[in-house]
Amino acid sequence: MSLISRLRQASLSHHRRFSTLLSQDSTTPLFSKQKTRAALRLIKTEKNPSRIVEICKAASLTPEAHLDRIALSVAITKLYESNHFEFIREFIDDLKSRPDLRTERFVSHAMVLYGQAKMIDHAIRTFEQCDELGVTRSVRVLNSLIFACILAKNYKEVNRVFVSFPKIYGIEPDLDTYNWVIKAFSESGSTSSAYSILAEMDRKGVKPNSATFSSLFSGFYLEERFEDVGKVMKLMEKYGFRPGVGTYNTRIHGLCKLKKAGEAKALLAGMLSKGMKPNSVTYSHLIHGFCKEGKLDEAKKLFKEMVHRGCQPDSNCYFTLVYFLCQGKDFESALEVSKESIDKNWVPNFSTMKSLVEGLASESKISEARELISVIKEKITANVDLWNEIEAGLP
Repeated sequence: MSLISRLRQASLSHHRRFSTLLSQDSTTPLFSKQKTRAALRLIKTEKNPSRIVEICKAASLTPEAHLDRIALSVAITKLYESNHFEFIREFIDDLKSRPDLRTERFVSHAMVLYGQAKMIDHAIRTFEQCDELGVTRSVRVLNSLIFACILAKNYKEVNRVFVSFPKIYGIEPDLDTYNWVIKAFSESGSTSSAYSILAEMDRKGVKPNSATFSSLFSGFYLEERFEDVGKVMKLMEKYGFRPGVGTYNTRIHGLCKLKKAGEAKALLAGMLSKGMKPNSVTYSHLIHGFCKEGKLDEAKKLFKEMVHRGCQPDSNCYFTLVYFLCQGKDFESALEVSKESIDKNWVPNFSTMKSLVEGLASESKISEARELISVIKEKITANVDLWNEIEAGLP
C-alpha cells in the first residue's frame, strides 16, 4: 500500500478536521484565497508530516495561484527539513495524477519543489515524463529544471542539463536560460566561466539584461576579483546599459559582504553625485554592512539619512539594527529603534528583545524595561510565560 493510501486511512479524522476548517458552507464561506491563507497558517504550525500533506490536499492547493505556490513551498520546506522525502515524492506524484494539473505551469513548479527539497533526480524524472503528462518540453520547462538545480545547489547538474538537454530535446535556450546558468556560475565560485556564456549569447544574438550583469557582479565580488568587476562595467557600456540603482545595490551588497562598507558608501556618494535616488535596499545593505564591522555610529547615521530621504526601512532593517545595537551595548538607541519597529507591528525576535530588556535593566532603566515587556506582550501572545518570568526577575 502506498504512503498516500496509508495516509488516507490513518489520517481520516484529521482530514475531516482540516476539510471542515478549509471548506465552504452556508455559515462560514471560504473563497479560494481565504482557504489558502487558512491552509498556510495551519501548515506553518503543524509538525506532523502526514497532517501537512492532508492540509495541502484539503485546500486543493495548485501552482496556478501565487498564494497556493507559497503554501506549497512552505509545506515542502517543512517536509524537507524533517527529512520526510518519501512524503514529498508521493505527494507530488499524487498531484501529477490529477488531469487538471497536466500543464506546463504545474510541471515547472513540481520540478522547482523537488529542487527545494534537493531531490534533483526526481526533478529530472519529471522533465522526462513530460510526454506521458501531455506537456511540451518548452524552454520554460527547461529553465525551471535549471532553476531547480540551482535551488538544490547542484551546480554540476546545472552544467550537464544546460549542455546536453537542448541538443537531446531540441530546445533553443533563451535569455532566462543563459541568466540562470550565469547565476549558477556566480554562486559556485566559477564566475569567469560566464564569459563563454556571454560569447554564446553574442553568437546567437541574445542580448544580456540587468539580471545578467547583477549575477556577474555578485559572483566577482564574492570571489574578490575586482579587475573583473571593472570588465563587467565595460561590458555594460558595450551593450548600451547605464548602471541603475539595481546595479549599484548589487555592487554595494557585494562590498558589504566583504566587510568593505566604506568602499560601498563611496558608491552611494557616486550615485548621489549623478542625481540618482538610492532606495531602501541601498541603505539596508549599507546599514547591515557597517553593523557587521561594528561601526554602529555610521549605521545609525545612515538609518537617519535613509528616513530623511523618504526611504522606508523594512522589518529586516529594523531587526538588524536593534540586534547589533544590543550587541554593541547601545541599549538606549536600540530601545528607540525597537519602539519605532513595534509601532509598525514589527517585533524583533525573542532573543533580541530579551537582550534589550536585560541591557536596560543592567543600566538601571527598570521602568523602561518593564514598559517594553508590557508592549511586547500586547503585540505577541507567544512566550508570554517567559516574559512574565523575566519581568518577575527584574529588580
